Amino acid sequence: MGVSSKLGNLGVVTTTLDAAVNWGRTGAMWPLLFGLACCAIEYMGTQSSSYDLSRFGMELNRASPRQADLLIVSGRLTRKMAPVVRQLYDQMASPKWVISMGDCASCGGVYNNYAVVQGCDEIIPVDVYVAGCPPRPEQLLHGILTLHEKIKGESIRTWADDDKWNNKSEMAIHV
Repeated sequence: MGVSSKLGNLGVVTTTLDAAVNWGRTGAMWPLLFGLACCAIEYMGTQSSSYDLSRFGMELNRASPRQADLLIVSGRLTRKMAPVVRQLYDQMASPKWVISMGDCASCGGVYNNYAVVQGCDEIIPVDVYVAGCPPRPEQLLHGILTLHEKIKGESIRTWADDDKWNNKSEMAIHV
C-alpha cells in the first residue's frame, strides 16, 4: 500500500478570481471599534460568547480606521459627530462597507430635531440597514450575513474606482 492509494483522488478545484477574493473578504472583515449610543451595547453583546462574531472572522475590532474595512454606525448620529464619522469613513481602506444599526442611525428614530442627523446615509453611503430600537444581536448577525451575500456578488472591477458614491449601482439593503 503506497502513499498514492491513501491520498485518494483529490481532483482539481476551479473558481473565479472574484469568488476567491470575495470569499476572503467575507471571512476576514475587521470592524471599526466605534459606537454612538445604546445600539453599541447590543453590538458589544453580539461580540460575546453567546453570539460569537469570531466564527465570521470578525473577532478583531480595530481601533484605527486605516486597519478596518467595516463601519457599524450604531446609535444616533448628531450634527456635531457627523464630520468625525465622515473623516473615519474617509480614512478607511477600500473596499469598505457600512452597516447602519438601529432606527436612530437609519432615520433619526424618535429624535426628530435639528441636532440629530436623520439617517447616516446623509453623511456616508450605507450598504445594509438593520432596523430596531435597539436591534437585538440576532438582527445584527442577520445584517452581517446579508452584507456577506452582497459582497459575494461584487466584482473586483467595481472597486477599481475608489468613489463608492458613484460606483454603487444597486440600492442599500434593508434588513
